[in-house]
Amino acid sequence: MRMFLRRVGYVGTICLGSAALMVHAQTPAGGAAKPASAPTTRPTTAPIPASQLLDSLLKPASSSGQPLQPIKDTPVMDATTGRAALAPGAPQLTLMREGSYIVDRVGRLTRSADGQIFELTFESDGKVLKDPPMVIQPNQKLMQMENAVQGSNRDIRFRVTGMVSEYKGRNFILLDKVVVVPDVVQQF
Repeated sequence: MRMFLRRVGYVGTICLGSAALMVHAQTPAGGAAKPASAPTTRPTTAPIPASQLLDSLLKPASSSGQPLQPIKDTPVMDATTGRAALAPGAPQLTLMREGSYIVDRVGRLTRSADGQIFELTFESDGKVLKDPPMVIQPNQKLMQMENAVQGSNRDIRFRVTGMVSEYKGRNFILLDKVVVVPDVVQQF
């Protein structure tokens, strides 16, 4: 970019690729502008019309990415049920669909079999056992649950609400709301 300064104002040429722009300054009141004696630069090629330049900028790229195809909507079995379950003869259960919500369900915070991740083990009636544990996705709600369990000397139950996702044969839950369920107080 070239710019020539003068005492009263400035006159210059700004080169932008193949287009050139002449810049002239306003002169102060009462002053006369002197003609610029410096040479001006000229574009080496003919200028591109604005509509053609705009069309070339708005044209989509030729090598666009391919969208991911949706996963088939067939029922997927939970990887921790059936033969993989501890209890003999445990039924094979289907996963909950991704995007569904668990609302105000009671459960306990447990560690997985390998001790690496936390799971939400739902309370059930003790007969059907149709709710396999869900892996809890790490967030601040999980951290609050961990702190509550560490700071207590009793078995803590939680009432949770969250969104379910699925990955490699397991259900995961992203917790939105967690409330500690108080112990039942016997009244006389």
